[in-house]
Amino acid sequence: MHLGYLAEQAGISIREAYDIQEKNGLRTTNSMIIREWKNKNMRQFKMKSNTLKHFPNDLALVVPFTLLCILFVLISSLTEISSIRVIFGLPLVLFISGYALIAALFTRRDDLDAIGHIALNFGLSMAITPLLGLALNYTPFGIRLIPVLIVLSVFTVSLALGAYARRSMIPERDRFVVEPHIAKFFKSMKEPFKATDTKIDKMLSVILIISIVLAISMTVYVIATPKEGEKFTEFYILGPNGTASDYPTNLKVGEEGKVIIGVVNHEYANVSYWLEVKLNGEVISGKSIELMHNETWESPFTFRAKKKGKDQKLEFLLYKNPFSKSVYGKGEIRGEVYRSLHLWVDVQ
Repeated sequence: MHLGYLAEQAGISIREAYDIQEKNGLRTTNSMIIREWKNKNMRQFKMKSNTLKHFPNDLALVVPFTLLCILFVLISSLTEISSIRVIFGLPLVLFISGYALIAALFTRRDDLDAIGHIALNFGLSMAITPLLGLALNYTPFGIRLIPVLIVLSVFTVSLALGAYARRSMIPERDRFVVEPHIAKFFKSMKEPFKATDTKIDKMLSVILIISIVLAISMTVYVIATPKEGEKFTEFYILGPNGTASDYPTNLKVGEEGKVIIGVVNHEYANVSYWLEVKLNGEVISGKSIELMHNETWESPFTFRAKKKGKDQKLEFLLYKNPFSKSVYGKGEIRGEVYRSLHLWVDVQ
């Protein structure tokens, strides 16, 4: 039978009919061409069915979690909630970035066992952030919070999308899937301890599990009980231009001198300060200051030279928690001076 007629009856091109005839020889019939064409279309349909119909649940958690972390850092009203920033920030740095990388690299079910997956997630996560920070160090942005967060987030989301694209090209039966049920998860955790494994493999798996548990425990401990650094208070005076220069040390009688006084609380607690300024032993100013931990207070201060004389001592005295209520409800200064500064002023 003419090849063109057979192709027309089967609804395929002459080239496709010719390829089928080459495969089956001279015995090719119209029914054989139709059967081959159906088989071909069925194979194409099966290949299309391998594509992911829905975004995987694990990757669907990675992307919004990363975006929420950005929101809690960039939005000023939310940054005050430090506990929530820790809840979103630590998983991103210690687990999620590494998870996205592993998801993009190992897309098949049998590529990694559960223990290896978890270990690489933590290990790569703790390596990714320093490497990205090192790269940022050679850019105009530098190693700062927002640039590091943006780069890490883009890196993580990009890998998650790449993992989705790679998984969609793999048959469903071979595709990596996070077990939603606890029983199945622990069953996958037992796979490294199969009877077919050697003693060395089992021992390495046990050591790996212990290392993961210790790493997680130490991380939780460091977060829960942060070590306090040295407790101190910064106390400084600056010139009128805001730098440590051009102090008003040469004045005329009646002339005003201006300085900037600064106090920074690094005491890991709320502290009440009392600032007292003396000129030649005479108190010329006093002010109460309330600061939280890491809070800074700066204020300009003006004084006037009243009499001639060289080396007149302008003292700045800072008292820490100086107040105690008397029976009359009034505050009074107690204790020794906590910090002190002075300038020698010549008045002509």
